[in-house]
Amino acid sequence: MKNSPLLSRFAAFGLLFAVAVCIGWYMLKPSTELPIYSPTQLDPRLVGDAAAAEKGEHRIKPFNLIDQDSDSVTLADVKGKVVLADFFFTTCGSICPKMSSQLVRVQEAFKDDDRVLLLSHSVTPGTDSVPVLKAYAEKYGVDHKRWRLLTGDRVQIYDLARNSYFAAVDQGDGGPDDFVHTENFVLVDPLGRIRGFYDGTKADEVDKAMDDMRQLLDEMKS
Repeated sequence: MKNSPLLSRFAAFGLLFAVAVCIGWYMLKPSTELPIYSPTQLDPRLVGDAAAAEKGEHRIKPFNLIDQDSDSVTLADVKGKVVLADFFFTTCGSICPKMSSQLVRVQEAFKDDDRVLLLSHSVTPGTDSVPVLKAYAEKYGVDHKRWRLLTGDRVQIYDLARNSYFAAVDQGDGGPDDFVHTENFVLVDPLGRIRGFYDGTKADEVDKAMDDMRQLLDEMKS
C-alpha cells in the first residue's frame, strides 16, 4: 500500500522541522569556551592608556621578579602554564589574609599538576623582602613548586597590575604615593592571555576559578 502524498508531505515537514530545531539549538546554545579578554572588553577604569592603545591580542608583558626562595621568576618561567595571579602585601590585615587562605585551597587542588602556577605579587616590595616573603610562605604552607610570592621593582609590579593583568581600577605611576589594593584573582592561559577575573575573598568565586582552570587544563590535553 502506497503512502498518501499528504503523509509524505507531513513526514518531510517533520524532518525539516527537526533539522531546523537542531541547527537553532546549536547556534543559540551558550558557548562553553572561556572568553579571551582584550582591553576593549573591560571596564575602562581597569585599562591604562598604554594598554588601551594596544593592537592585536593582549598578552601578559615580560617581567623579572624574585620569589620567596630568592629565585628569579620571568615570563619564560610561566610560559605554557595555567596561571592564577593576585596582588597582595604581607602586612595587610583586611582582604589579603582571605585571599591567601583561598589560594591555599587552589594550591591543594592542583598540588600534583606541574602545569599550574600561582603568582602573588607584593605591592609593597620595599618592605616585603625575600625573608619576609619566606616567613609568609611558611605561615600559609606555600609550596615553592606551585606558588611563588614575588617581590622586586615596584614600578614594574604596578605596571603589571594595571597594564598586564588589569587587576586594579585606579591608575598611577608606581611611585611612593601610589598604591594598589585589589581582591581580584586573574586567570591566564598557557599563551599568556587573560581568561577570567574572580573575587579572591569569596569561596564560590574561587571555586569558579578552579573549574575554569580545569577547563584550560583539559584544553591543553587536546
